Amino acid sequence: MNAEEILAGKVLLIDKPLTWSSFQAVNKLKYILKRKYDLPKKFKIGHAGTLDPLATGLLIICTGKFTKKITEIQAQIKEYTGTIVLGATTPSYDLETEVDATFPTAHITEALILETTHKFLGEIDQKPPVFSAIKKDGKRLYEHARAGEEVEIQSRKTTIYEFEITRIQLPEVNFRVQCSKGTYIRSLAYDFGLELQSGGHLSALRRTKIGDYSVENAILPDDFEQSLSNEK
Repeated sequence: MNAEEILAGKVLLIDKPLTWSSFQAVNKLKYILKRKYDLPKKFKIGHAGTLDPLATGLLIICTGKFTKKITEIQAQIKEYTGTIVLGATTPSYDLETEVDATFPTAHITEALILETTHKFLGEIDQKPPVFSAIKKDGKRLYEHARAGEEVEIQSRKTTIYEFEITRIQLPEVNFRVQCSKGTYIRSLAYDFGLELQSGGHLSALRRTKIGDYSVENAILPDDFEQSLSNEK
């Protein structure tokens, strides 16, 4: 890799670590590339689809002229794996906030869980979590939520192509989902718990694919830095 290639355009597959924001990951790569190749201060770099800090996995970072491909990449089908904890909800629908309510789970059977997944296949209406980066009245939803302000959130159409349960060990349920752009897996976890006449929140999430790009071919930011320092 050289400066000309980066400015002409590269697609870099990064395995985003837990607790990192997508913005942090982009900034880390920007710093690494600028220092290594003496790039212009304002060279173009961006990611194709945000991952929450508590999620890991595939973050596609585009440089130079390939930043024009970001919208096209974002529109592709995404795949996630993760864990839903049944019997409890949190305001953020994940572990960012503490449990705010608990619900019975004794009635939940393996058959009921598998049957319930079918209700979420195809086009569904979904409300984004109140702790999300969507803007409302000029502020991001999570800013309203952290300020204790109530906001009415409009539901939106999204598509679930596959919803597979890979492990059941109550209260934990592991899953694999393929979905369209704009799907909130945290909302899916919350709605899934609701549909089971219980509660649900996300305890782990990993993005494994975007279109034909796979996390199997991705690299951790620190390993990426190390690989560049090994270059002659």
